[in-house]
Amino acid sequence: MSGPYVIRGSVSLPEAELMWRFSRSSGPGGQHVNTSDSSVELRFDLATTDALPPVWKERALERLAGRLADGVLTVRASEHRSQWRNRETAAVRLASLLAEASAPPPKPRRPTRIPRGINERRLREKKRRSDTKRGRSGRDWG
Repeated sequence: MSGPYVIRGSVSLPEAELMWRFSRSSGPGGQHVNTSDSSVELRFDLATTDALPPVWKERALERLAGRLADGVLTVRASEHRSQWRNRETAAVRLASLLAEASAPPPKPRRPTRIPRGINERRLREKKRRSDTKRGRSGRDWG
């Protein structure tokens, strides 16, 4: 691995809690493809980990509920021919997934009012345009 994968701030994925599984990958590879286990499955037990602060862990468990199987988050990577690159891809994907899921909710939008001057200007322009178009009718040309 190329070092700790930072989720956000000083919180990173602990190497001891990552469970790796390797298998043969489909796709291009030529003669090499039948002999190497380049596909990677990375599992992280989100329900029992102590690496995340409790608030982050709650948020992540709630937001990733559809992706979890018994509290375990699984990420697969088989895009590359190299197992090493697939490991890197899976770990980065897991870290970004956890960062997104544990992020604080956005601040609620504070509704704003349209300034009265803008509204009045719009209505004046509509009136002027209406008068222009009304003047185009040939009623008074007698």
